[in-house]
Amino acid sequence: MHIITRKRILEFSQSHPGAERPLDRWYRIAKRTNFESFPDLRRTFRSADQVGKLTVFNIGGNRFRLVAYIVYAKKRIYIRDILTHTDYNRGKWKE
Repeated sequence: MHIITRKRILEFSQSHPGAERPLDRWYRIAKRTNFESFPDLRRTFRSADQVGKLTVFNIGGNRFRLVAYIVYAKKRIYIRDILTHTDYNRGKWKE
């Protein structure tokens, strides 16, 4: 999959050092895998959830959330937001 944009991962990792390794692991797996559909994605990322048109990934033992819009036909993952679990629960990412 083509991931747009890795810059968000790098920026979040700088301000949240504990997120760097799990986000890098997510990135490497997502980049090398071409998902055909959400059920296909769930075979790799079992804790991913579909929330409307967005996909939410639990990262780092559920300490962080990566929110993305995925276009399976074009093999693209658009990272909308990366949040701590606390910020995710506040729900501002839904706006």
